[in-house]
Amino acid sequence: MSETNIDAIQDERVKQRSKFREALVRPELGGIVGTILVFVFFLLTAADSGMFGLAGTLNWSVVSAQFAIIAVGACLLMIAGEFDLSVGSMIGFAGIIIAILSVQLAVPMWLTIILTFMLCISLGAVNGWLVIKTGLPSFIVTLAFLYILRGLTIFAAILTTRKTIIGGVKDVAEGDWLASLFGGKVFTGVFTWLGENGIIEVFERGNKKGLPVVEGVPMLIIWAIILIIFGHILLTKTRFGNWIYASGGDAQAARYVGVPVNRVKILMFMFTAFCATVFATCQVMEFGSAGADRGELKEFEAIISVVIGGALLTGGYGSVIGAALGALIFGVVQQGLFFAGVESSLFRVFLGVILLLAVILNTYIRRMITGER
Repeated sequence: MSETNIDAIQDERVKQRSKFREALVRPELGGIVGTILVFVFFLLTAADSGMFGLAGTLNWSVVSAQFAIIAVGACLLMIAGEFDLSVGSMIGFAGIIIAILSVQLAVPMWLTIILTFMLCISLGAVNGWLVIKTGLPSFIVTLAFLYILRGLTIFAAILTTRKTIIGGVKDVAEGDWLASLFGGKVFTGVFTWLGENGIIEVFERGNKKGLPVVEGVPMLIIWAIILIIFGHILLTKTRFGNWIYASGGDAQAARYVGVPVNRVKILMFMFTAFCATVFATCQVMEFGSAGADRGELKEFEAIISVVIGGALLTGGYGSVIGAALGALIFGVVQQGLFFAGVESSLFRVFLGVILLLAVILNTYIRRMITGER
């Protein structure tokens, strides 16, 4: 080999990418751009509607938090190279189990919540185990679980109550220490003080006067923040995070270097089930009831959030922060359409369009950077 060719190879190996090209390969890029565009759009079209007031901000923050909780689990699982289409059914299943145990069987709420988490996480482990042992695509296995769990949810509700909606959860959850971690509010004293000092708006409710327009931050939002921080640190600061990337990037190569790929994938299925159960528990505590049809299509909304956040459908690439930004976009758009007076059914149109654009953009950028065709 000539000296010129050797120098060219060495130059190629030490060549540094420009800041612009480095920015392009960051998975959060699409989510950042999308978030900016969405906020600019609604600032121009719905700024005077109250959307960005304190109450309006709380509305779209709660919706975004709902998307974010399940998106974190979906993100880590997709980076590990797998899908879970049973997330939505898991949400409905967990909610009905909580209602049956606490309302119908009079199990203490704290124990009910713990048992529900144990059951749902175990089902997540079964999902992962079946994917590993059968070698079937996770798409097929979890699609089967989507129908199995939804059918069991409806059957259990009708068998115990002859109804598909079970109420009375708030009554049995009142004063329970663990229930308050899912259905309570924090910083209530801060908002009360802000209202008393005229810093935020107040209103009257019945005999109560001077109540702040926002009484506190719902635990749903706190859970979303906790899971986002946990997922980001796990993925970027730990050896297990490297294992997740390796498992989704090239599972066989990862096995050769000692990565426990099977264990990683099963744990990610379990974590996805955990996130779905957190969502279900917060939802049940908020509404005071459980419905057998709850969680429908949530699995697709979680996947879309992750894809908008820059994750590749092939695995091995993605970001929890990007998934969180995708969830934020969804929450802002869903509520923004309402504040802007636009027909709410167009939200589904938005989901489809933005999914298509996100996949095209991610594929284009990946090919441009890697030189693939």
